[in-house]
Amino acid sequence: MPQLIIKGMEHEEIKKISKPLVDELHRIIGCPRDYFTIEAVNSIFIMDGEQQSINPLVQVNWFDRGQQVQDQVAAALYRHITGVGYGQVETFFVALHESSYYENEKHY
Repeated sequence: MPQLIIKGMEHEEIKKISKPLVDELHRIIGCPRDYFTIEAVNSIFIMDGEQQSINPLVQVNWFDRGQQVQDQVAAALYRHITGVGYGQVETFFVALHESSYYENEKHY
């Protein structure tokens, strides 16, 4: 936790930014580096019967850390992803509740 789920990016580009991105997010959020997961999703987007490319779409699952931290995380994602050549990034946050998130049989 936090979990980053990324669609619409080449996996090699995600690998390229993964270390510096997590280093920066670690500084912003303050949780240990090994709490972060990055999932590179192979998705096919279709419109009107044709396969379409999309701008990167990043879903961040996390325990809410407030608007200021959220804004900083979104800015970091934008910088790192546009830094490998993408012109636009869509990011959305899904706030999880500690009482609803379990590690094995115990919630946070």
